[in-house]
Amino acid sequence: MRFSVVRLLTFLSLIFLPFVILAQGVYDNVVQISGVTMTADSLRAVPGVVVEVKNKERGVISNGQGVFSIVVYKGDTLLFSSVGFRSKEYVVPAGIQGNYVSLIQLMVQDTFYLPETIVRPYLSKEELQYAFRYEKIPDDKYEIARKNTDEQTMKILAYMLPRDGRESQANYQSIQANNAVYYGVQKPMNIFNPLAWAEFFEAWKRGDYRKKK
Repeated sequence: MRFSVVRLLTFLSLIFLPFVILAQGVYDNVVQISGVTMTADSLRAVPGVVVEVKNKERGVISNGQGVFSIVVYKGDTLLFSSVGFRSKEYVVPAGIQGNYVSLIQLMVQDTFYLPETIVRPYLSKEELQYAFRYEKIPDDKYEIARKNTDEQTMKILAYMLPRDGRESQANYQSIQANNAVYYGVQKPMNIFNPLAWAEFFEAWKRGDYRKKK
């Protein structure tokens, strides 16, 4: 009995030993990087920085205090990006010791280039008054967006633009549902509907069909 147990344990160890060695090798290659993103000039926390593992579509976002934590492999490249700051890269050393690393990533503010503005004086007071009264100032992006989302504009666009695939499918299904109500029976016609004739006579009395001058 003891001999059988020893043989069984030996057999199981031979089966699972490669998996244990493989798991140990994978664990040794994994690194958890915890850190904070800060400005390079004033050492203030930078929240909302995207910390992405380059070319692997995986990452995290630093919290309101700029703190982040991410698990990567040794040799991976971290890409730090945020609006208003230059993107930074950090290569995790392949020969780094241990499985936990602390990192302070300094972010440098990017340069904003504004469009050129030229200020010119008017030649006379009359020209200034005329320009103030009649010159049209181009709409900014907010005003353009407001006009594009106007209710009347949306109605015109909905009437003129062709239906997309979803709208066409919904319209076709609606027609099928209406036709399904009259399967096996004759579809009613308004020419035999007394209510429709009553409405027609009332409209005739009101003069709805008279030619408007």
